[in-house]
Amino acid sequence: MLHIDGETFLPFMIFSIPIVAIVGGITAGIVRTLGNQRLMELAQRERIAAIERGVDPNKLPPLPVATSDQGSWGGAMYLSPHDYMKRRYHGLLIGGLVCLFVGMGLSAFLSLVNDGDAHGAWAVGLIPAGVGIALLLSALIVKPREDGPSAPPRV
Repeated sequence: MLHIDGETFLPFMIFSIPIVAIVGGITAGIVRTLGNQRLMELAQRERIAAIERGVDPNKLPPLPVATSDQGSWGGAMYLSPHDYMKRRYHGLLIGGLVCLFVGMGLSAFLSLVNDGDAHGAWAVGLIPAGVGIALLLSALIVKPREDGPSAPPRV
């Protein structure tokens, strides 16, 4: 009969926790992707059925865009293309501001606590500050225009 004591069982438990977490995360991502794909397929079928019944395609709202955000019921949120562009713009803007100010704060902190032996320690803050500036520039590039192709349809 196999005898398992704590010293041999503990390493298996230690390594099984991250393995289960990784496999579970990958499985959850696959299930969410398949669910989103199915919902988009149903929305497209509904749109095709409306067109076959004689509805003018220009009068139909644009297909929704699935986001990775959780809705109020725990599933993915579906937004109009314009709302999706606004949400992406705001996310980049907020991330850029946070990174920029973290970099500036880190530079200020490192320059204040420097006792003279590390003259360039403040420069470490330039890395997150540069990422913040890049995110702010990205936000300006993807900012939705009210009269552009991503604007909501006028009814």
